[in-house]
Amino acid sequence: MLARRVVVCLDVQGGRVVKGERFVHLREVGDPVELATRYEAEGADEIVFLDISATADERATLLDVARRTAERLFIPLTLGGGVRTADDVSRALRAGADKVSINSAAVARPEVLTESAARFGAQCVVASIDARREAGGWKVYTHGGRTRTELDAVEWARACVAHGAGEILLTSIDRDGTRSGYDLELTRAVSAAVDVPIVASGGAGSANDVREVLESGNADAALVAGILHDGSTTVGAIKQLLAAAGLPIRLVA
Repeated sequence: MLARRVVVCLDVQGGRVVKGERFVHLREVGDPVELATRYEAEGADEIVFLDISATADERATLLDVARRTAERLFIPLTLGGGVRTADDVSRALRAGADKVSINSAAVARPEVLTESAARFGAQCVVASIDARREAGGWKVYTHGGRTRTELDAVEWARACVAHGAGEILLTSIDRDGTRSGYDLELTRAVSAAVDVPIVASGGAGSANDVREVLESGNADAALVAGILHDGSTTVGAIKQLLAAAGLPIRLVA
Protein backbone atom coordinates (compact mmCIF):
# COMPACT_ATOMS: atom_id res chain seq x y z
CA MET A 1 0.00 0.00 0.00
CA LEU A 2 1.30 3.44 -0.93
CA ALA A 3 2.16 5.77 1.93
CA ARG A 4 -0.46 8.40 2.67
CA ARG A 5 0.81 11.96 2.43
CA VAL A 6 0.56 15.07 4.55
CA VAL A 7 0.74 18.06 2.20
CA VAL A 8 1.27 21.58 3.52
CA CYS A 9 -0.34 24.41 1.56
CA LEU A 10 1.09 27.91 1.49
CA ASP A 11 -1.19 30.55 -0.07
CA VAL A 12 1.11 33.25 -1.42
CA GLN A 13 0.18 36.87 -2.07
CA GLY A 14 2.70 39.63 -2.65
CA GLY A 15 5.53 37.25 -1.80
CA ARG A 16 4.10 36.46 1.66
CA VAL A 17 2.08 33.53 2.98
CA VAL A 18 -1.53 34.40 3.88
CA LYS A 19 -4.46 32.41 5.25
CA GLY A 20 -8.20 33.02 5.25
CA GLU A 21 -11.59 31.38 5.67
CA ARG A 22 -13.78 30.25 2.76
CA PHE A 23 -11.28 32.03 0.47
CA VAL A 24 -11.73 35.47 2.16
CA HIS A 25 -10.60 37.35 5.35
CA LEU A 26 -6.92 36.92 4.58
CA ARG A 27 -4.19 37.50 7.18
CA GLU A 28 -0.42 37.40 6.75
CA VAL A 29 1.39 34.37 8.14
CA GLY A 30 5.06 34.63 7.15
CA ASP A 31 7.83 34.07 4.63
CA PRO A 32 7.11 31.22 2.17
CA VAL A 33 10.69 29.98 1.86
CA GLU A 34 11.20 29.83 5.63
CA LEU A 35 7.83 28.16 6.22
CA ALA A 36 8.36 25.58 3.46
CA THR A 37 11.75 24.53 4.82
CA ARG A 38 10.39 24.42 8.38
CA TYR A 39 7.50 22.18 7.41
CA GLU A 40 9.81 19.91 5.44
CA ALA A 41 11.98 19.51 8.55
CA GLU A 42 8.85 18.63 10.54
CA GLY A 43 8.06 15.81 8.11
CA ALA A 44 5.79 17.27 5.40
CA ASP A 45 5.67 15.02 2.36
CA GLU A 46 4.97 17.82 -0.10
CA ILE A 47 4.56 21.58 -0.26
CA VAL A 48 1.95 23.39 -2.34
CA PHE A 49 2.36 27.06 -3.26
CA LEU A 50 -0.79 28.75 -4.53
CA ASP A 51 -0.70 32.26 -5.99
CA ILE A 52 -4.12 33.36 -4.81
CA SER A 53 -4.25 36.63 -6.73
CA ALA A 54 -2.81 35.28 -10.00
CA THR A 55 -2.05 38.54 -11.79
CA ALA A 56 0.97 38.56 -14.08
CA ASP A 57 3.06 40.35 -11.45
CA GLU A 58 2.06 37.87 -8.76
CA ARG A 59 2.96 34.94 -10.99
CA ALA A 60 6.42 36.41 -11.50
CA THR A 61 6.74 36.83 -7.74
CA LEU A 62 5.63 33.25 -7.14
CA LEU A 63 8.08 31.85 -9.67
CA ASP A 64 10.88 33.69 -7.90
CA VAL A 65 9.70 32.35 -4.53
CA ALA A 66 9.46 28.84 -6.02
CA ARG A 67 13.00 29.11 -7.37
CA ARG A 68 14.39 30.11 -3.99
CA THR A 69 12.38 27.43 -2.22
CA ALA A 70 13.24 24.62 -4.63
CA GLU A 71 16.93 25.27 -4.01
CA ARG A 72 16.37 24.28 -0.37
CA LEU A 73 13.66 21.63 -0.55
CA PHE A 74 14.11 17.89 -1.01
CA ILE A 75 10.39 17.08 -1.08
CA PRO A 76 8.05 17.69 -4.05
CA LEU A 77 6.78 21.20 -4.68
CA THR A 78 3.49 21.93 -6.44
CA LEU A 79 2.84 25.37 -7.91
CA GLY A 80 -0.57 26.76 -8.80
CA GLY A 81 -2.49 29.94 -9.49
CA GLY A 82 -2.89 31.75 -12.79
CA VAL A 83 -1.63 28.81 -14.87
CA ARG A 84 -3.38 29.11 -18.23
CA THR A 85 -1.27 27.30 -20.82
CA ALA A 86 1.24 24.49 -21.23
CA ASP A 87 3.89 27.20 -21.56
CA ASP A 88 2.93 28.46 -18.09
CA VAL A 89 3.37 24.90 -16.84
CA SER A 90 6.81 24.82 -18.47
CA ARG A 91 7.81 28.05 -16.71
CA ALA A 92 6.70 26.67 -13.35
CA LEU A 93 8.61 23.44 -13.84
CA ARG A 94 11.72 25.34 -14.90
CA ALA A 95 11.41 27.42 -11.72
CA GLY A 96 11.75 24.22 -9.69
CA ALA A 97 8.20 22.90 -9.29
CA ASP A 98 7.67 19.15 -9.53
CA LYS A 99 3.94 19.48 -10.25
CA VAL A 100 1.67 22.25 -11.47
CA SER A 101 -1.90 22.83 -10.36
CA ILE A 102 -4.45 24.06 -12.92
CA ASN A 103 -7.95 25.19 -12.01
CA SER A 104 -9.89 27.94 -13.83
CA ALA A 105 -7.99 27.53 -17.10
CA ALA A 106 -8.90 23.85 -17.26
CA VAL A 107 -12.60 24.67 -16.88
CA ALA A 108 -12.35 27.25 -19.66
CA ARG A 109 -10.30 24.97 -21.89
CA PRO A 110 -9.77 21.34 -20.75
CA GLU A 111 -7.23 20.80 -23.52
CA VAL A 112 -4.65 22.61 -21.38
CA LEU A 113 -4.53 19.46 -19.24
CA THR A 114 -4.04 17.25 -22.28
CA GLU A 115 -1.35 19.46 -23.79
CA SER A 116 0.53 19.75 -20.48
CA ALA A 117 0.38 16.00 -19.84
CA ALA A 118 1.62 15.28 -23.38
CA ARG A 119 4.59 17.60 -22.96
CA PHE A 120 5.59 16.93 -19.37
CA GLY A 121 3.82 13.74 -18.25
CA ALA A 122 0.57 13.27 -16.35
CA GLN A 123 2.49 13.01 -13.07
CA CYS A 124 3.23 16.76 -13.36
CA VAL A 125 -0.37 17.81 -13.97
CA VAL A 126 -2.68 18.44 -11.02
CA ALA A 127 -6.31 19.35 -11.64
CA SER A 128 -7.40 21.66 -8.84
CA ILE A 129 -11.14 21.54 -8.15
CA ASP A 130 -12.90 23.98 -5.82
CA ALA A 131 -16.35 22.63 -4.96
CA ARG A 132 -19.32 23.98 -3.05
CA ARG A 133 -22.15 21.80 -1.81
CA GLU A 134 -25.54 22.30 -3.43
CA ALA A 135 -28.74 20.26 -3.39
CA GLY A 136 -27.91 16.79 -4.61
CA GLY A 137 -24.18 17.27 -5.00
CA TRP A 138 -21.40 19.81 -5.48
CA LYS A 139 -20.79 22.49 -8.09
CA VAL A 140 -17.37 23.56 -9.37
CA TYR A 141 -16.28 27.14 -8.75
CA THR A 142 -13.45 29.00 -10.46
CA HIS A 143 -11.48 32.25 -10.00
CA GLY A 144 -10.65 31.64 -6.35
CA GLY A 145 -14.14 30.46 -5.47
CA ARG A 146 -15.86 33.54 -6.87
CA THR A 147 -17.39 32.16 -10.06
CA ARG A 148 -19.99 29.40 -10.06
CA THR A 149 -20.13 26.95 -12.95
CA GLU A 150 -22.75 24.36 -13.90
CA LEU A 151 -20.15 21.59 -13.66
CA ASP A 152 -20.79 18.76 -11.23
CA ALA A 153 -17.61 18.28 -9.20
CA VAL A 154 -17.56 14.47 -9.46
CA GLU A 155 -18.20 14.45 -13.20
CA TRP A 156 -15.64 17.22 -13.69
CA ALA A 157 -13.03 15.17 -11.81
CA ARG A 158 -13.66 12.30 -14.24
CA ALA A 159 -13.27 14.67 -17.17
CA CYS A 160 -10.01 16.09 -15.80
CA VAL A 161 -8.49 12.62 -15.54
CA ALA A 162 -9.72 11.76 -19.04
CA HIS A 163 -7.94 14.90 -20.27
CA GLY A 164 -4.65 13.88 -18.68
CA ALA A 165 -4.56 15.03 -15.04
CA GLY A 166 -2.45 12.73 -12.90
CA GLU A 167 -3.76 13.99 -9.55
CA ILE A 168 -6.77 15.87 -8.17
CA LEU A 169 -6.45 18.62 -5.56
CA LEU A 170 -9.99 18.71 -4.18
CA THR A 171 -11.01 21.67 -2.03
CA SER A 172 -14.32 22.05 -0.21
CA ILE A 173 -15.06 25.77 -0.24
CA ASP A 174 -17.64 25.21 2.50
CA ARG A 175 -14.99 23.80 4.83
CA ASP A 176 -12.01 25.96 3.85
CA GLY A 177 -10.49 27.59 6.95
CA THR A 178 -13.40 26.52 9.18
CA ARG A 179 -11.50 23.76 11.02
CA SER A 180 -14.71 21.73 11.10
CA GLY A 181 -13.22 18.70 9.35
CA TYR A 182 -12.93 17.77 5.69
CA ASP A 183 -15.99 17.12 3.54
CA LEU A 184 -15.77 13.34 3.73
CA GLU A 185 -18.75 12.74 1.47
CA LEU A 186 -17.29 14.89 -1.31
CA THR A 187 -13.88 13.28 -0.96
CA ARG A 188 -15.31 9.76 -1.03
CA ALA A 189 -17.43 10.52 -4.09
CA VAL A 190 -14.52 11.88 -6.12
CA SER A 191 -12.13 9.17 -4.93
CA ALA A 192 -14.58 6.49 -6.08
CA ALA A 193 -14.98 8.18 -9.47
CA VAL A 194 -11.33 8.38 -10.55
CA ASP A 195 -8.21 6.24 -10.44
CA VAL A 196 -5.65 8.97 -9.70
CA PRO A 197 -4.54 10.23 -6.26
CA ILE A 198 -6.88 12.60 -4.42
CA VAL A 199 -5.48 15.35 -2.20
CA ALA A 200 -8.27 16.43 0.17
CA SER A 201 -8.33 20.10 1.12
CA GLY A 202 -10.44 22.39 3.27
CA GLY A 203 -11.43 21.96 6.90
CA ALA A 204 -8.50 20.48 8.82
CA GLY A 205 -8.99 21.37 12.48
CA SER A 206 -6.93 18.64 14.12
CA ALA A 207 -4.71 15.64 13.47
CA ASN A 208 -7.79 13.48 13.90
CA ASP A 209 -9.47 15.26 10.98
CA VAL A 210 -6.48 14.30 8.84
CA ARG A 211 -6.76 10.67 9.95
CA GLU A 212 -10.48 10.68 9.20
CA VAL A 213 -10.17 11.96 5.63
CA LEU A 214 -7.43 9.44 4.86
CA GLU A 215 -9.36 6.54 6.40
CA SER A 216 -13.04 7.34 5.89
CA GLY A 217 -12.70 9.80 3.03
CA ASN A 218 -10.43 7.47 1.03
CA ALA A 219 -8.08 10.34 0.22
CA ASP A 220 -4.50 9.58 -0.74
CA ALA A 221 -3.22 12.78 0.86
CA ALA A 222 -4.50 15.52 3.15
CA LEU A 223 -3.70 19.17 2.67
CA VAL A 224 -3.12 21.16 5.87
CA ALA A 225 -2.49 24.87 6.41
CA GLY A 226 -3.99 27.03 9.17
CA ILE A 227 -3.57 24.63 12.11
CA LEU A 228 0.14 24.48 11.34
CA HIS A 229 0.57 28.20 10.75
CA ASP A 230 -0.88 29.13 14.14
CA GLY A 231 0.87 26.34 16.05
CA SER A 232 -2.27 24.35 16.96
CA THR A 233 -0.37 21.22 15.95
CA THR A 234 2.69 20.16 13.98
CA VAL A 235 3.31 17.90 11.00
CA GLY A 236 5.14 15.57 13.37
CA ALA A 237 2.19 15.32 15.74
CA ILE A 238 -0.18 14.63 12.85
CA LYS A 239 2.06 11.87 11.56
CA GLN A 240 2.46 10.28 14.98
CA LEU A 241 -1.32 10.01 15.24
CA LEU A 242 -1.56 8.56 11.73
CA ALA A 243 1.13 6.00 12.52
CA ALA A 244 -0.65 5.03 15.74
CA ALA A 245 -3.83 4.51 13.70
CA GLY A 246 -1.96 2.06 11.46
CA LEU A 247 -1.87 4.22 8.35
CA PRO A 248 1.17 3.77 6.10
CA ILE A 249 3.14 7.03 6.27
CA ARG A 250 6.68 8.31 5.95
CA LEU A 251 8.13 9.24 9.33
CA VAL A 252 11.11 11.57 9.70
CA ALA A 253 14.11 9.75 11.12
